[in-house]
Amino acid sequence: MSFNINKIESQKGKIAIVTGANSGLGKEITIGLAKLNAKVIMACRNIKKAESTKLEILKTIPSANIEIMELDLNSLDSVRSFTKSFCDQHQQLNFLIENAGIMIPPFTKTEDGFESQFGVNYLSHFLLTNLLMPILGKTEDARIVTTSSIAHKTGFIDFDNLNSENSYSKMEAYRQSKLACLIFAYELQRRLTEAGSNVIALSSHPGVSKTNLFYNLPKLIQLLTSPLVPFFTHSQKKAALPMLYAVLGKDVKGADYMGPTGFRDMIGNPGKVNPEPHAKDKPIAKRLWEVSEKLTGQKFDLTL
Repeated sequence: MSFNINKIESQKGKIAIVTGANSGLGKEITIGLAKLNAKVIMACRNIKKAESTKLEILKTIPSANIEIMELDLNSLDSVRSFTKSFCDQHQQLNFLIENAGIMIPPFTKTEDGFESQFGVNYLSHFLLTNLLMPILGKTEDARIVTTSSIAHKTGFIDFDNLNSENSYSKMEAYRQSKLACLIFAYELQRRLTEAGSNVIALSSHPGVSKTNLFYNLPKLIQLLTSPLVPFFTHSQKKAALPMLYAVLGKDVKGADYMGPTGFRDMIGNPGKVNPEPHAKDKPIAKRLWEVSEKLTGQKFDLTL
């Protein structure tokens, strides 16, 4: 079944959280949902940039129902503060869209001492999902969508070096974080099914698009690859479609994985795609889950 966002009915009355909504794919996801009359919570670290993006969207979609809330994924305390504020102000959450991420930065740590890519891309979203489960659980047909990457294909979870304490490779840390997001989606769905929950968990990846993440590549690589960019990348608007398919598709089921269906999963129309087998490794998933609970200091309760 092909996905056409122009044929999706109004989402009026539904609420979505989009992390990292002020630029790149998050901005395009926000626009897509705003056009369908959903209320979108832009969960962003930089409020000034978020306000600018909101004003830009309102110029083209005057009816857009957008709210900005501060969320800094570099800090677990910020995640806790955000979830408390959201739950105090809202009674439902239809779509939790975990889009925000960073790619191959110099070695840095989050406020809590985690390697930044593992912390921002994965651990903070793990805690965010955990703390929002009570409101998701009482919302009919709620969906949780994580963002993975084709980089997961060559990634592995290095439990002996999760936070790059022993050595740091920008790309290996990125691959690990995106594989962790995908493993999390599959393990979360297994546990939701076991708990009899009506919430579903799934994941998507955007293929290759020249977003802000591109600019973390070394300048020489940017220069050398620039002539090829049009041939193996697609626009941010197209790159956002797999996520919107995961959020809005009528034929979507728990544990589905969406991405571009064209050349080497890099570009093309959105569809259901297959991950590498190691993304579904249950013993690794169980161990990662338990380590994540320990690192975030919060047991994941699906009985609520």
